[in-house]
Amino acid sequence: MTTTDRERITGEVTVSDEKRYQTIHRVRSRIEELETDVDVLAEHHPELLEELRDVVCDER
Repeated sequence: MTTTDRERITGEVTVSDEKRYQTIHRVRSRIEELETDVDVLAEHHPELLEELRDVVCDER
């Protein structure tokens, strides 16, 4: 997410409901793109895929 995405989602900045909806939609689209990214990394750069998994799958 971008800094602006984080600010809008957390409510740090006041924005219209429409702007907040657009931000959420953009983030969802990026999440969907991760599927393709994972496939590309698995085939072409498994080390980067492992780094991504370490961050995303880290239990918090």
